[in-house]
Amino acid sequence: MDRNLNALEVSKISKEFNGKKAIKRIDFKIKYGEIFGFLGPSGAGKTTTIKMLTGQLKPSTGEAYILGKNVKNINTNIYGKIGLVTDNSGLYDRLTVMENMQVYCKLHNVKKEEADKLLERVGLKDHKKKRADKLSKGMRQRLILARALIHKPELLFLDEPTSGLDPSTSIAIHELLLELKNSGTAIFLTTHNMEEAYKLCDNLALINEGVIVEQGRPKDIILKHNQKQAFQVLLDNDESLVFEEDSKELETLFELIRNRRVASIHSSEPTLEDVFIKLTGRVLQ
Repeated sequence: MDRNLNALEVSKISKEFNGKKAIKRIDFKIKYGEIFGFLGPSGAGKTTTIKMLTGQLKPSTGEAYILGKNVKNINTNIYGKIGLVTDNSGLYDRLTVMENMQVYCKLHNVKKEEADKLLERVGLKDHKKKRADKLSKGMRQRLILARALIHKPELLFLDEPTSGLDPSTSIAIHELLLELKNSGTAIFLTTHNMEEAYKLCDNLALINEGVIVEQGRPKDIILKHNQKQAFQVLLDNDESLVFEEDSKELETLFELIRNRRVASIHSSEPTLEDVFIKLTGRVLQ
């Protein structure tokens, strides 16, 4: 795969349900070896977009190409090259963890040893004999992810992959995703976890009510909306204060420094969530 090529290209696609547009003329591209974040609150259009890009729904208008194929014309062959993790990804509940993996090993002609490796990476090695219907929500999510990776997909769609996972497992999943990225896999990540997106994503789009309201590299987006430089000051009594660069209160800050009251000073930039709230007036949830 050529990292200079796009694994996914989206041009002005829209989706309409009963006369109401759920997605409104959105554009973006994802290269191989890139993690692209698609961020927004529940109901913003993230899952609808994934369904259009994977052939489950047809766009009402616009064009999209996945691995060089128009999404309007893709057939089942494409599923041998992509991985998909969503809330609706089902498991064979009466089968064990390993049996679930073996079904997909046979489907993709993959050796059983690969299933063992992936189960270890997602923390399920000690549970491979447990039936899927006995797994917790977080464990089910990890099994669905491992299953989606068994055939080393060129393009991976992840819809809230760490939802319901404990912090240590989430970190392990993040490490695995970064390894996949470095191997050349293109990853389309939907999440409302802005901290996760900032850590993982090369580029991202903020979506609200079916419209992309901002797009670019996470740091560039934050810098663009950081119109007032601010400083967070920790005093010697552990009190925390924020001073803006053009604030008249800066004289107070200088006085605190002269009196050796300041323990530390840090720049105070907006977060991705701050930017989203500024652009939409909505709180992520």
